[in-house]
Amino acid sequence: MKRINVAAAVIVEGSKIFAAARGYGEYKGWWEFPGGKIEPGETPEEALKREIMEELDTEISVEELIGRVEYDYPEFHLSMDCFRCSIIKGELTLKEAEDARWLTGETIDSVRWLPADRIILDRMIQSRMIQDSADAVK
Repeated sequence: MKRINVAAAVIVEGSKIFAAARGYGEYKGWWEFPGGKIEPGETPEEALKREIMEELDTEISVEELIGRVEYDYPEFHLSMDCFRCSIIKGELTLKEAEDARWLTGETIDSVRWLPADRIILDRMIQSRMIQDSADAVK
């Protein structure tokens, strides 16, 4: 099975996280944390800074590693390193995504997450990095 190594940015601003809807491919319209493939010779952090600049015209600070997800899609195996990030400079201009939103605990489940991204999201909820919709109403 083909293996794809990617890095994903969990861009956080206050109690909100940034998510984007894929604008192409079989999973077009599904939501994910932005990022992309790690090129030969790049660290995941370098790849993430490059991808966010290419896809969103924004400079980010890559902070802590939230976790790695290993997930088998029907067509490939995904290995995804997810990092908490913040914006240094830029406006998050969509160049490839179909749509994007800042989501809160109340709105996290309002979009259809890609399975690997949902795993990271659930870990973040479980570790209280973000509150899920049930907690947000309390």
